[in-house]
Amino acid sequence: MPAAFSARALAKRYGRVEALAGVDLEVEEGELVGLLGPNGAGKSTLVKIGCGLVRASAGEARVCGSPAGSHEAREAMGYLAELFRFPGWVSADELLELHQRLAGSTGGATEREDLLALVGLAEARRRKVEAMSKGMQQRLGIAQALVGRPRFLFLDEPTSALDPTGRRTVRRLLEELRGRGVAVLLNSHLLSEVELVCDRVAILSRGRLVAEGRPSELARPRGVEVDVDGATRLFEGAGREEAPRLVADLVAVGERVYGVRVLESTLEEIYLEAIGEHSEGHGEAS
Repeated sequence: MPAAFSARALAKRYGRVEALAGVDLEVEEGELVGLLGPNGAGKSTLVKIGCGLVRASAGEARVCGSPAGSHEAREAMGYLAELFRFPGWVSADELLELHQRLAGSTGGATEREDLLALVGLAEARRRKVEAMSKGMQQRLGIAQALVGRPRFLFLDEPTSALDPTGRRTVRRLLEELRGRGVAVLLNSHLLSEVELVCDRVAILSRGRLVAEGRPSELARPRGVEVDVDGATRLFEGAGREEAPRLVADLVAVGERVYGVRVLESTLEEIYLEAIGEHSEGHGEAS
């Protein structure tokens, strides 16, 4: 099976601006990958190339084995833009019917009902978009991205304007999609959300992939904290493997141990270290 999405030596220049400088990235079937980076990193350019909206200057991008922008690639993918706008006067059902016609989907009313149920809008089928909350519109946006049963989704900041309850709802929805084998490339600035839901992260800076992997793989040990009688002992630089020995040593000298915590760098710390302070202040090419 080809990867749900792959980029090979992907490069893009806008005049003198180098938006992407040879990016290699893969998203496997059923995998949730968080795409991170500051403004100007090239995230939007990568997504636009993957959607077939922008041509690469060099390299290639493929969706489910087909060249990005081809009819086959577009059939296999769904997309939700960050600043999407749906007509306020249409109902949820009418909106999905329109996107079925645009996508050439033959799923009919059954597909629309299934999608609205999946995103928790089954009871809002006839509600107008203008009468929906931001969270409901966001979920409706994900439903339209799923029209035609795509195997891969590009989602651009799907939780950025939501409250904590709305973000949790979208997280659960993403987990449900992963369980169905749908792959997702999630472009987001909300590191806490990415850390909660994504299998891997890919960090871009100035058009280059500067870090990639599971957050646990990219994390560095910061020490081990051990709670003993009336105090907390910090063993700086120690890792998970050393925790049992540290506890045994404390017990051997008569200490009573009540808790042990292995401290590792957070995704925020990993991100800031990867991009470096030099990345701040650059506008993103589009």
